[in-house]
Amino acid sequence: MERRNWQRTAAYVGLLAAVFAVAVAGSWQFGSTLDNAAYDFMFRRYQPPPWQTQSAILAIDESTLNSIPDGIYGIRGPMAEALQLVAAARPKAVAVDVILSEKRPDQAVNQALAQALCATPNLVLSADLIDDRRQWEDPQPEFKGCAKAVGHVHALPDEYDSRTRAIPLYKRVDPPGHDQRKAISLEVFALSRGEPIETDAFSSDVRVANTTIPLAGARFTNLKAGEARELRPMRVRFLPDGMSVPRVSLKALLDDHGLAKEFTGKVVFVGSTTTTTGDRLLTPVSPNIPIPGIQIHAEAFETMAQGLFINDVSYVWVFVTSLAIAAAIGAAFRYLPGWQAYAAGVLILIAAQTMPYVFFTHRYVFPFTTAASVAWLEFMAAAAYYHLVVRRNWLVEQSARARYQQAMHFVTHEMRTPLSAIQGSSELISRYALTEEKRKQIAQVINSESKRLAKMVEIFLNVERLSAGHMELKHEAIPVKQLVEICVERVRPLADRKHIRLTLEPVAEDLQLTGDRELMEYACYNLLTNAVKYSPQRTEVTAWVSKDAGHVRIAVRDQGIGMDQKEVKQIFQKFYRTKKAEESGEAGTGIGLSIVQQIVEQHGGQIVVTSQPGAGSCFTLVLPAAVSDAPAAPAAVPASPVATSAERH
Repeated sequence: MERRNWQRTAAYVGLLAAVFAVAVAGSWQFGSTLDNAAYDFMFRRYQPPPWQTQSAILAIDESTLNSIPDGIYGIRGPMAEALQLVAAARPKAVAVDVILSEKRPDQAVNQALAQALCATPNLVLSADLIDDRRQWEDPQPEFKGCAKAVGHVHALPDEYDSRTRAIPLYKRVDPPGHDQRKAISLEVFALSRGEPIETDAFSSDVRVANTTIPLAGARFTNLKAGEARELRPMRVRFLPDGMSVPRVSLKALLDDHGLAKEFTGKVVFVGSTTTTTGDRLLTPVSPNIPIPGIQIHAEAFETMAQGLFINDVSYVWVFVTSLAIAAAIGAAFRYLPGWQAYAAGVLILIAAQTMPYVFFTHRYVFPFTTAASVAWLEFMAAAAYYHLVVRRNWLVEQSARARYQQAMHFVTHEMRTPLSAIQGSSELISRYALTEEKRKQIAQVINSESKRLAKMVEIFLNVERLSAGHMELKHEAIPVKQLVEICVERVRPLADRKHIRLTLEPVAEDLQLTGDRELMEYACYNLLTNAVKYSPQRTEVTAWVSKDAGHVRIAVRDQGIGMDQKEVKQIFQKFYRTKKAEESGEAGTGIGLSIVQQIVEQHGGQIVVTSQPGAGSCFTLVLPAAVSDAPAAPAAVPASPVATSAERH
């Protein structure tokens, strides 16, 4: 029973392990789209505490372009004037997201813009990758010379849904070389702190002074591992609803110079916010309406300035947490009964699906798909296994109960027969004046029927004691030849009545066993009576004994009804009888072979059964042989096919 429970537990654990592997592998391979959708939902759902922004936007908006005769092509003059006003307000740093790579014929305007740029503190100009990402489109030399740094203006839209959740802190020309640019938001952050930008060669994290910028993992940004290490993507903590980076129109600033106070002590981002330019992108907080690229840069800076970094949970912790979810569901269905198992499973399901949101509120990203897929698949697998096991156990219990009831009916009938004989005989003695001879005959009947009844009760008690291990065996030398001959002679009258030839092949004189003689006689006698009972008339039953590798084999072969392999596996179960045995009309309890199996196993042996329907059966008791004249301890049994079930009668 313990071995069977261990096997079931091992099968259950193996099933859950296989489902866990499929769930984790599948979610990591195909779950990024759903993970991003869950990430965006949590971004819109969660409202963090508000903070004081440290940046402002000088917007080149529609009203600004409408006020300039040449539109965007004439922006240099107004921008020069606006930058002078911004510089006078003493900002911490200024990032200009306008590519100043073109040569313009108006030298006076170019000179004015150069002077304004050179007067701007901690200036960062922008560059763009062109020529199929093979070179940088840098500002004109007179403008570039005024800047403390030149940064790139690229975002990192997802290749599947085009939403920007992160920016690359570094960008290189393609093919990769040493000509790289840092993001303008990173450059102005470093300049506003007066500290250099450092990179950790081991972790690829980026540091500015005491601020360490964690990088998004490759899986969560749909990048290859090499690309992630090169680009060093950073998740942007986009501002929630109700918050915004202050924005001042360039035209409004030129009309009202007092608006320049909005830039005092802040990092200023200068760029286009018009709806007609292509520099607009979708984000988690704005999934349907694109926002200007300059706003994304400003919010990336706010992420660094506020230290509101969003960290990806490491692969190790994702695996360990998912394994804990699987183990919890498996334990719930393994150890909790009925509805409690399902209730616990549902609670774990809910916890697994809300856990990524709890992580997100602490600025950690746990992949929703992995947690959900592990929880759901493990729940379904464990529930299905639990249902099948419970149903199988119920069917086995129902079948065993039916067999037990049938056996009890038979035993009741068998007990009633000797009891009726005893009762009737005792009434004859008490009511009538009988001769002494008649009284002796009735007393013999009472005595024999009492012994018969006691033997029947003893058989039932013995099988229960053997099953529970409460019965102590005698350890005495048993001559095998004498044992088998006695049993054969006891069965011979039954064989003669059916005209069955009962043959015992010659047995060696020196073969001995060590054990309980009475129980071994019962085991041998049971096999012989079964062979005779279930064999047709005028057939043959043969018994023989052999010795092999320190074991004595006592075999009984008949030419009876036989069994298929399914029945062979069940014949040692208590109260089990094959269908053919029941149809034969022979009386039986279905416990005889169960007792035989218990006796043989208590003696350190086993029973080997071979059988075919209609061709008879062969039962072999394999028992340790006694060594010399001393009683031998039970030895290990050689490996051979063993039937593990119950009786044919």
